[in-house]
Formats: sequence, C-alpha cells, structure tokens
Amino acid sequence: MSDMSSSFECLPGSPDSPVILHVPHSSRTIPAQVRDGIILDDTALERELDHITDAHTAEIAAMAAARSPITPWRFVNRLSRLVVDPERFPDEREEMLSVGMGAVYTRTTHRAQLRPADYDGLPLVERYFRPYAAAMTEAVGERLAAVGRAVIVDVHSYPTAPLPYELHGDGPRPPVCLGRDAFHTPPELLARAEKAFAHFGGTGVDSPFQGTYVPLAYYGTDPRVGALMIEIRRDVYMTEPGGPAGPGLDALADALTRLVEKIGTDD
Repeated sequence: MSDMSSSFECLPGSPDSPVILHVPHSSRTIPAQVRDGIILDDTALERELDHITDAHTAEIAAMAAARSPITPWRFVNRLSRLVVDPERFPDEREEMLSVGMGAVYTRTTHRAQLRPADYDGLPLVERYFRPYAAAMTEAVGERLAAVGRAVIVDVHSYPTAPLPYELHGDGPRPPVCLGRDAFHTPPELLARAEKAFAHFGGTGVDSPFQGTYVPLAYYGTDPRVGALMIEIRRDVYMTEPGGPAGPGLDALADALTRLVEKIGTDD
C-alpha cells in the first residue's frame, strides 16, 4: 500500500443514510518510503504503533455498519497516523505542534524523536493529507446532496493511563468520552450517544479529548453537517497496548449500531 489512491477508503452505505463513520487512526500500515524518514528502529516503531494506533476501531465500525438497518457510510484511513494525521491542521493553527504532533508527527507518544528535527513534512501533506481531506469533503457533500444532511461519527480509542504527549491528560478518563463541537454537535446528538453507550460504566464529554472532525469546507458554516467524536477507553474492549480485542468489542459494536440507527431514522 504505497500510492495515495489506496491510503483511504470510502465504503458505501445506504443511499438514504446521512451517517459517515469516520475511522482515521486504526491502521498500522506505513509505506516503505515513509518508513525511511522515521528514525526509530523496528522494535521501537512497533512499540510506538501499539500506543498510537486506535486498534480494532475499524472492526467496531464495520460490525456496526453490518448490523444497522440503514447502513452507514464508512470513511477509513488505511495508513497509520504516523504517515499523516488527517485530523490535524497542517499549519500553525494546530496546538499539537507543541508536542511534535501536527499533521506530520516528529515526536512519539513519549516525546522521543520520531523524525529528524529538520524533517520536511510538506511532501507527505501533499501526497496523503490533502487528497484525504478532499475525499472526505466530497463524501460529506454527497450525503448533503442525497439526503440533505450529513452526520460524521468519529470512531477513536484512547489509553487507560495518560501518555506524555497528551495536552489535557489530567482530567477524567471515562469508559467512553464524547467529543463535541459547539456548532456541529446538537444537544440531541450528544444525548443519543450518551444513552447508547451508558451501560459501559458512564460517558464523559470532552475529557481527555475534545472536539470532533468536520471538513474545513463546512466547518462553522453549514448546520446541515453534524459531528460527534467517540473515544473508547481501551481497557473496555482490548488488551493494552496494542493487544487483542476482548468481549467488549461486540458490545461496543451494538452500542454504535443503536446510535447509527437513531441518527439514520431522524426526520
């Protein structure tokens, strides 16, 4: 997997579904030419991938899509976020630049050097980040044209214990964290997610991670685009770090199915 056409995949759902399950951080794949710019040895890189990858989230989204009566669309990143992180800004607006984790990471989760200090990430932005953003923008536009609205459900996971790179890691770490946007996350969408995931031991909002992904073409301007981030604490469904999934995976897929069904049947 080395060309940008295979770096992401938009998997079609029902023509009348407004839902796009967005899975940006589930892959461990790094093309050889990108690996050459990473200074970690193979053992250290595998360890970093264990920490940084939202393992099994693509599987949760796939299971929910298969179970939903109105099949949601899925937009899945097929490359590791160590190639580019499609949810960062590629410029100085990105607060994660302070820990070396803008669109192209230069530091690891433990703040060690990932790439040389003088690394030029622009070629990766042009090759991978911008096509991804354009395709996601197009996917949202197609839902708007088809059904008059789009709802992006961002599927993530996060570690039980905070990692050194986290800028807001000192707050609550509930079993399921819901990230919201003041413009794009209506109260009813948040309430439906809280209900769908309540039985995992509680949900929280915007801690330890906040906000959600909306393509810039629609951000803050188009109220027809709804968005919600779901951050699942990894001990709920897997062995950390980077280990196999456990029985919680199926229950999470059921919860996501319930949420997707409610969104899909909204008037």
